[in-house]
Amino acid sequence: MSQRVLLSTTSYQDTPGPHHELLQSQGYDVHMERGPLSEAQMMELAGDFDAFLCGDDALTRQVLEKCSPRLKVISKYGIGLDKIDLTACADLRLPVLFTPGVNHTTVAEHTFALLLALVRNLITEANHCRAGEWTRLTGHELWQKKIGLVGLGRIGQEVAKRARAFDMEVHAFGNYWPQEFAEQYDIIRHDSIETLFTAVDIISPHTKLTAATQSLINAERIALMPKGSYIVNTSRGELTDNAAILAALDSGHLAGYAADVLDQEPPPADHPVLQHPKTIITPHIGSRTYESVPRQAMKATQNLINALSSGEVFQANDAPLPEGVIKITE
Repeated sequence: MSQRVLLSTTSYQDTPGPHHELLQSQGYDVHMERGPLSEAQMMELAGDFDAFLCGDDALTRQVLEKCSPRLKVISKYGIGLDKIDLTACADLRLPVLFTPGVNHTTVAEHTFALLLALVRNLITEANHCRAGEWTRLTGHELWQKKIGLVGLGRIGQEVAKRARAFDMEVHAFGNYWPQEFAEQYDIIRHDSIETLFTAVDIISPHTKLTAATQSLINAERIALMPKGSYIVNTSRGELTDNAAILAALDSGHLAGYAADVLDQEPPPADHPVLQHPKTIITPHIGSRTYESVPRQAMKATQNLINALSSGEVFQANDAPLPEGVIKITE
């Protein structure tokens, strides 16, 4: 009997590329769903699959326990693992694979697309023209503005490069610090997140979601920023406190907020951040390009194939694992 795979990432499904042929060539029984799937949806599907090729679906302990022992591997399309209960995976000796190093340029470009749209009133002005109105608003330059990056990993570094190309002053805070890169691009290091917020006009987080980083952009830290500042979030929606963002927009302390991510995806139609006139929200498309999707999809598919064809490598406590595999089977 062929191995059964649940494919739930819509970017993978909707974008042409060699990943489709690679997956089809393996002879798997592939069942496709339109994710991200909720816990309730996953509970309905749990137990019927040998592998998940997933996006941001809710892989909770309850779901994973129902999947055991049939489920052999989770191959994550992308780099964010916060929707997967990794502790439960460790308890169940279930390997988790992901795809670092494939979407950093694309997400960095989208970060700047959002930032430029904010400071130049681009969406409002385009809508005016589409409606036949010639309303000319005055925007801002990015030149010599100060941008603060929370996290200086792959995506943060790509954003920093683009910021320097705009002759912006780049500040950053994070546990990981690439010294040579920081010196090359004249990045100012901060020892605390509070001093970062105090020093910049724009905040752009590029860090993973954990218990420690949830709502790291909150009312207290926003208050440290100069009046008329901006926040751009292409990382995770839960990194920001929505109530604090909206209050700061209403008071004028924040001039604008742009995000590619929300705390609920997809959001309800009445989500307050969607409707505010000073926000620009896109539907989690930061890495959804014809170039990036095949890179991510090919890596996720190859990870899946390797795991299903030779799963014993993940059980060896002393075996070196390739980049993109989390060793949680000990």
